Amino acid sequence: MARKTIAQVREEFQAAMLQALPAFVCTYETDSRAGVQKLVAQAKKQMEKMEAERARVYKMGEYERQYAQYTYVCGVDEAGRGPLAGPVVAGAVILPKDCEILYINDSKKLSADLREQLFDVIMEQAVAAGIGIVPQQRIDEVNILNATYEAMRQAINNLGIIPDILLNDAVTIPGISMRQVPIIKGDAKSSSIAAASILAKVTRDHMMQEYDSRYPGYGFAAHKGYGTKEHMQALRQQGPCDIHRKTFLKFLSE
Repeated sequence: MARKTIAQVREEFQAAMLQALPAFVCTYETDSRAGVQKLVAQAKKQMEKMEAERARVYKMGEYERQYAQYTYVCGVDEAGRGPLAGPVVAGAVILPKDCEILYINDSKKLSADLREQLFDVIMEQAVAAGIGIVPQQRIDEVNILNATYEAMRQAINNLGIIPDILLNDAVTIPGISMRQVPIIKGDAKSSSIAAASILAKVTRDHMMQEYDSRYPGYGFAAHKGYGTKEHMQALRQQGPCDIHRKTFLKFLSE
């Protein structure tokens, strides 16, 4: 059989799925052509990166493995404690045992596109997932910390099943009878908390994008309600709208 041209080998490499790369390397590792060796090196680099990613994701399952005696280990996190406008949103996620979701991480460390992709993967693979949403009016009534706790309790109640243990990002939620484990920077250390972080962030971002069309001129789609320079300028020019947190805007009267 005639040896494949370098162009044909390149096409094979570009078409190869990740799991096919070891076979590609095995096939062409002894090919002396410089162009082929370059492709083999690229394949090996991709394999090394994927191995490192798998190791990182495995490490993020450390807390889940630590509490593996519990049937339902639930991660809980929130998005939107700091913005000047919009709701605070919480996520609660129970992942399958030994679940591997590549690239899962603290939602703040991910691009918007990757968060969207991971949102779909999490919703497909999760044993259960719940969202809790507390609007700005309630935030003004009870303060942001208590509103965050309310959103978290909602998310847990919306799971549809009762968790055996909660892994929370840094907090202990009042009014919850089950065991809780607060983990500092848990969204970067626990796959379940990271999944909850992604669900909360994507859900809230979608809401703020919708608010952008309902309340034009503030730029909610871009800054999601955070106090950016553009947002502050719009606030001073237009004043607050219905979704602004009035208790967060005392500086406007100073």
